[in-house]
Amino acid sequence: YMSPIGFELSIARFPKVSFFANTASLPEITLGGASQSNYLKELMHPGDRLEYGELPVSFLVDEDMINYSLIHNWMTGLGFPESMKQFADLTEEQGGGQDMKLQYSDATLKILNSNYNTIVQLKFMDLFPTSLSSLDFTASDTDVNYLVANTTFSYLYMQILDKDGEPLTPDYVNSVLQR
Repeated sequence: YMSPIGFELSIARFPKVSFFANTASLPEITLGGASQSNYLKELMHPGDRLEYGELPVSFLVDEDMINYSLIHNWMTGLGFPESMKQFADLTEEQGGGQDMKLQYSDATLKILNSNYNTIVQLKFMDLFPTSLSSLDFTASDTDVNYLVANTTFSYLYMQILDKDGEPLTPDYVNSVLQR
């Protein structure tokens, strides 16, 4: 059975930064439906549009606040509270042009087994932050309590991959069930 305590979040936009996640929730996925009137009752049929819930993550804030600042700066670039230049800087390519895809990033939540080896990966495509929590500084604590930030991401879609990054397709899942 899968253990809920071993996981690791990486964001492609920040390859050198670790997000030591305390909690992460696998978002819901909803398939809408279409109703068909009938003289006996309403008949429901599968829809053709998937809705993905948001990805909430809690992470330990590093000593220099680098991981917190990266999410903050990403959100500031998206919301550009001071000037349009903040958004332009966020979406600027190395060659100097603008690329709107740079406002997004892919992210991977790796699920680990009891030996901390990856067993499944959840890949979130075109992810971006939608909220970042406050940090509560308290001088009255007698124990060392490390700061934890909560952030929420929206994304286009999610893929479930095996430990090697290959999709868990219906054929793959059926082959495992045949064993």
